[in-house]
Amino acid sequence: MIQRLYTKNNNPNDLQRIVDILNDGGIIIYPTDTMYAIGCHALKERPIERICKLKNIDPRKHNLSIICYDLSNISEYARVSNATFKLMKRNLPGPFTFILAADSRLPKIFRNRKEVGIRVPDNNIIREICQLLDAPILTTTLPLGENEDIEYITDPELIDEKFGDLVDVVIDGGIGGTVPSTVINCIEDEPEIIRQGKGVLDE
Repeated sequence: MIQRLYTKNNNPNDLQRIVDILNDGGIIIYPTDTMYAIGCHALKERPIERICKLKNIDPRKHNLSIICYDLSNISEYARVSNATFKLMKRNLPGPFTFILAADSRLPKIFRNRKEVGIRVPDNNIIREICQLLDAPILTTTLPLGENEDIEYITDPELIDEKFGDLVDVVIDGGIGGTVPSTVINCIEDEPEIIRQGKGVLDE
């Protein structure tokens, strides 16, 4: 199923349908401020396992990331120092992933790694869904085969053609980007950029 959504004035029923899918353990594909991503309710273990299987990733070796609506309840899911919180506040919403120590409120699958990536994308569609869900959303980029056209991770119609049978809904928010988020490791005292992506960090 493909669902067209906009940056504002969406039909509340369309948004609620997506939230219901997430609450029921469903998987969605959605736009962010960087690339299209695949995700689910971040506090439900089974759909997270489905996504790890779909992407062929081992959650014990691979960092998992979540999208939060804003930073107001960030301490429920990660341990964050005052300095890191200020850094995040300066740069979010935006195309960044901040790696933090995971908190016990997250499912066991996160605690295997003891770390979690935090995203607050500058994209109203996914943030509005996150706000209505009243929970974080697990997020990971779409898998792209070696010789595949980039359109299969940027064009919602082609994304639906390729992944539609594997997920419950593809959200069409227009053509997506191809540059991933900038990743900043904030586990140690000094934040360290471990992947330079779309975001330029305001330190």
